Amino acid sequence: MDYPRPQLQRPNWHTLDGQWHFTFDDDLSYNLPVDVKEWPLTIEVPFAPESQASGIGDTSFHHACWYQREFYYNATEGKKVLLHFGAVDYLAHVWVNDMLVARHRGGFTPFSADITHALDPSGRQVVTVRAEDDPEDLEKPRGKQDWKLEPHAIWYYRTTGIWQTVWLESVPETYLKKLRWSPHLERWEVGIEAFIVGPIADQMEVNVRLSFSDQLLVEDRYRVIHGEVHRRIALSDPGIDDFRNDLLWSPEHPRLIHADIKLMQGGEVIDEITSYTALRSAKVHRDRFLLNGRLYPLRLVLDQGYWPETLMTPPSDEALKRDVELAKAMGFNGVRKHQKLEDPRYLYWADRLGLVVWSEMPSAFRFTTRAIKRLMREWIEAIERDYSHPCIIVWVPFNESWGVPDLTATKAHRDAVHAFYHLTKTLDPERPVIGNDGWESSATDIIGIHDYDNNPERLAERYGPQVKPEELFDRRRPGGRILTLDGYPHRGQPIILTEFGGVAYVKPLDALHQKAWGYFRHDKIEEFERLAVSLIEAARGVAMFSGFCYTQFADTFQEANGLLFADRTPKIPLERIADAVRGKVEQGALFWEST
Repeated sequence: MDYPRPQLQRPNWHTLDGQWHFTFDDDLSYNLPVDVKEWPLTIEVPFAPESQASGIGDTSFHHACWYQREFYYNATEGKKVLLHFGAVDYLAHVWVNDMLVARHRGGFTPFSADITHALDPSGRQVVTVRAEDDPEDLEKPRGKQDWKLEPHAIWYYRTTGIWQTVWLESVPETYLKKLRWSPHLERWEVGIEAFIVGPIADQMEVNVRLSFSDQLLVEDRYRVIHGEVHRRIALSDPGIDDFRNDLLWSPEHPRLIHADIKLMQGGEVIDEITSYTALRSAKVHRDRFLLNGRLYPLRLVLDQGYWPETLMTPPSDEALKRDVELAKAMGFNGVRKHQKLEDPRYLYWADRLGLVVWSEMPSAFRFTTRAIKRLMREWIEAIERDYSHPCIIVWVPFNESWGVPDLTATKAHRDAVHAFYHLTKTLDPERPVIGNDGWESSATDIIGIHDYDNNPERLAERYGPQVKPEELFDRRRPGGRILTLDGYPHRGQPIILTEFGGVAYVKPLDALHQKAWGYFRHDKIEEFERLAVSLIEAARGVAMFSGFCYTQFADTFQEANGLLFADRTPKIPLERIADAVRGKVEQGALFWEST
């Protein structure tokens, strides 16, 4: 079992994944653990009850469900015990030995509880979880989870309850609760913020040791003030690019800086963790995207992050690693994670193997005060969880005006997008933000265009050298929607084709063949290959674009427009896709194969 929180690891932890008692509560009959008199089912955590891997596979509507597990755990004297949940959809209540220890709202973000006070001295512990998740509630962030009983078009089965790992961690009375890493490439510095909870003694310090490969970069000690440490660590700058490049992170060279962090008191180690960071920058300059201060064309693929047997939960850590490897093998240097906040272990593999990630907030689908409050609360938690991952280079709070459907007519909808854009820039000033991806742009650092034209020549002509940007934004309406809102013209931002393709292919004898969905469907693999490759080549050749994002990585249930089948086997040779994505190295060409 791999550590669930890859950027803040301790040796003393224990997974609670595995078999739990389980029952549905459709009538919302139970309020407390003692109300549940029978546990008719068992479930394999962390798989949602809708999934086959859970052992239940019930995809009907359920408003609430309960979990319970008995385990044995004795706390060490002078230590605290923390109970962590990766994600529970949607409203979770947690009891330990019938004592309420946590309440959390939000289906995609983690939460924790100090359960030391609730532990039974005998060592026999019982944890109970109630998850309330109205399947028809359109005011909560739900992403691609269908509000209809059977999935239709681009919507999939729901995810109820626990769907990411559950685990215990032993920590000292005073411990390092949170780290934030902020690379500052222009100054050749790494920013660190450490947050400590518990009794703070005089002269308490945090020791930071950074190393790359076998080379020690820095070792410093900083005084803890009011439970916090905020420092910028200046590294020895080699100056010339040839030496600098040896330490910079990129998809081609994913160089990570290892960190050993110790909380010290009078020479004694109180708490100790391992972490990592990287030196890299992600910015826009005029009409181009820059990685590490250099022009970097983005070759992305849209990734839904679902698996046939496990839904949003990965089958294994190896499956997450394999998805990163497959994206790279197809020639892509990044993914746009679509309508899902991905498991931190995926971000770890993207950090380690080298793949940039666009992080997108799962949408709610009604515009109400409650919906905006819910969305904002969870978006703040998402940024806090993933801020330190070097692979994340863009934040996307809204997609295709979902949840803000009247942007052209209603000021409150526009204000919501602007509020999320500026909030995100406040929480993370270093990364670009796309306020609303696809169309109807206003507050944004990058203009994303969704265009599912199935004619490669027409696609190339629509954005060709004869078309001026002002003409594009004044007259063209891919998808029937204006690209920029009135009063917010193109200000020279980079333009990226953030959705295109969508060519579907299902094997004729596949059970999904009759109901398979795609923007364009072909029943012959040769026709699928010709069109998919031609569309990618057309997008790659448009000089106006700073990048593209092909739809999509893998088939997802009835949405059969993946380059891979749902089981991740390629529809056409990976090398053929990679040739189309990367293109040829040509003198003066905008897109080139990075070395």
